[in-house]
Amino acid sequence: MKQENNIAFIDAQNLHLWTTSENWKVDFSKLKLYLEKKYHVKESYFFLWFIDENQQEMYRKIQKAWFIIEFREHSTHLKGKKKWNVDVDIVFEVMKRLIDDEKDFDKIVLVSWDWDYIKLVKYLIWKNFFKKVLFPNNKYSSLYKQIKTEYRQNLSLIKHKIEYKKERCS
Repeated sequence: MKQENNIAFIDAQNLHLWTTSENWKVDFSKLKLYLEKKYHVKESYFFLWFIDENQQEMYRKIQKAWFIIEFREHSTHLKGKKKWNVDVDIVFEVMKRLIDDEKDFDKIVLVSWDWDYIKLVKYLIWKNFFKKVLFPNNKYSSLYKQIKTEYRQNLSLIKHKIEYKKERCS
């Protein structure tokens, strides 16, 4: 039996805000490994809302874990004045992959809690291109209750597998 070749789209703002609100951080390497083993994800796209020179260490950690970073386009004079949502960028990239890229994947995995993706998720389920939406915690949009539980998972339930733990110095 052929193993699936899935791709993941991660809304980094959602992931960061909702895990830190519960006082934990994601270890990017552990998350990548989890996505590969559990959902057969071969490519993972990590969408960030803006470039901040003070966050270079975080960007290195993301890249070291082999995520493909996608930055939200914006005007430089607005940087830092507004939180930039990446929802439209993720929806656009998913649809572009479906239309233009000769469909080089089997299914989509989405990491977000945001209700903005519900139409995309329903469409992908209907077209049989959807694997799972992974919520950073249990405070996801109630609109996702419209889809079967087989398409939903709460990451806080596997926190022990993907949590960042600071190494202790001996």
